[in-house]
Amino acid sequence: MNKPIRRVAIFCLVLILALMVRVNWVQGVQATAWATNTHNDRNKYDRYAYPRGNIIVGGQAVTSSDKVNGLRYKFKRSWVDGPMYAPVTGWSSQSFDASQLEKLEDGILSGNDSRLFFRNTLDMLTGKPKQGGDVVTTINPKAQKAAFEGLGNRKGAAVAIDPRTGAILALVSTPSYDPGSFSGSSDADSKAWTDLNADPNKPMLNRALRETYPPGSTFKLVTAAAAFENGKFQSVDDKTDTPDPYVLPNTKTELKNSSADEPCENATLKVAMDYSCNTVYGKIGADLGKDKMRAQAEKFGFNNDKLDVPIRPVTSVFPKASDPAGTAMDSIGQHDTRATPLQMAMVAAAIANNGTLMQPYLVQQERSATDVISNHTEHQLGQAVSPATAQKLQQLMESVVQNGTGKKAKIDGATVGGKTGTAQHGQDNVGLPFAWFMSYAKGGDGSQVAVAVVVEDGSQERNEISGGALAAPIAKAVMQAVLNK
Repeated sequence: MNKPIRRVAIFCLVLILALMVRVNWVQGVQATAWATNTHNDRNKYDRYAYPRGNIIVGGQAVTSSDKVNGLRYKFKRSWVDGPMYAPVTGWSSQSFDASQLEKLEDGILSGNDSRLFFRNTLDMLTGKPKQGGDVVTTINPKAQKAAFEGLGNRKGAAVAIDPRTGAILALVSTPSYDPGSFSGSSDADSKAWTDLNADPNKPMLNRALRETYPPGSTFKLVTAAAAFENGKFQSVDDKTDTPDPYVLPNTKTELKNSSADEPCENATLKVAMDYSCNTVYGKIGADLGKDKMRAQAEKFGFNNDKLDVPIRPVTSVFPKASDPAGTAMDSIGQHDTRATPLQMAMVAAAIANNGTLMQPYLVQQERSATDVISNHTEHQLGQAVSPATAQKLQQLMESVVQNGTGKKAKIDGATVGGKTGTAQHGQDNVGLPFAWFMSYAKGGDGSQVAVAVVVEDGSQERNEISGGALAAPIAKAVMQAVLNK
């Protein structure tokens, strides 16, 4: 072989070796990175190449996969009662990715989770098509429907929890949206997506988990808890040393109650809770100070930015740097205190559960077509208050329903405790108030439920907005659905 041919042969051999090295590098070392690259459209096509598994509520699927025989997509996601369950399921769209359980549980639903490897391998060997797994939720369909219909066309949210386990029984946000309206890849799907995102009412905002509100007077239960836990009071019938009106510390600003006729001056804790006296609980918070108040709020879950249900809610906040006047206002759920409906449901649940706060959760089980892959294990987040304090708080809440502002939540044959709230907001509090109600109910058969409801801008007449009038009936309907009353 002459020298030029030998050089060409060696050069070609080097090229072949380089190609082999590159192919092995790409297919071996970089395979996962390429496969999971966000710009790899094959992932989208594969997700809809076969039916996805379903999200299950009350033993029934609230999702399905419709065959479309498209050029790139073979199936499209659809939902049963989509707007009612959208805050739980989220969306799964050929054009706009996925959210919430559809996103977080995509490995199971798509069949790509490593725990489904054996099942997928067996199906491949037997010639069966690939099949996604199912996600079983904790949602009670009757409670979900009661909350959704109760809120109706109003902006708001409702959350119901089993206090003993942390299972989320209802999770509703209104106004809502139909995830099926943009699950495909057509021009109509794109328009629906654009319209929903441009809607000033924010139907795609999950108000139950991703919006915080001033909790208003519902927060007075946290303040009462701090007072008992720090030994400031021993009984719900202890009198307080409270002027009416109360001048906020280091200011000339008077904190007043809803009406001058309310018996709030030097009221007992129970009377002050029945009438929702701002002066009493504002002064208690200021007397305890910001550090003790924050410590108690955090035991109920405030300031926890790592809470997953598995959807991660936005953090509920009790401020760290308020002055004494600010702390007084923080302690009645105003100023800089902010809470999600989930957070206030957690407060009610911990009180109902004798002070034990359980981890809220939405997924009960993951399973393949034939096997259970995982079951949820209940987990205690902490002891929010002692059992003795919890029982005092229960006395306060039950008195509110029997004698105070929460009478519309009474349920025959059940023990019900509650707390109303009417939270001011906006610059100089000019916005229409938010109407709150948080509660729990216990049936004679041992069943329990804790609920929080918030209604935004619930009336055009400012003096008609109150938690007792607007939110309490919704909470009652949810509690009745769970207790079968």
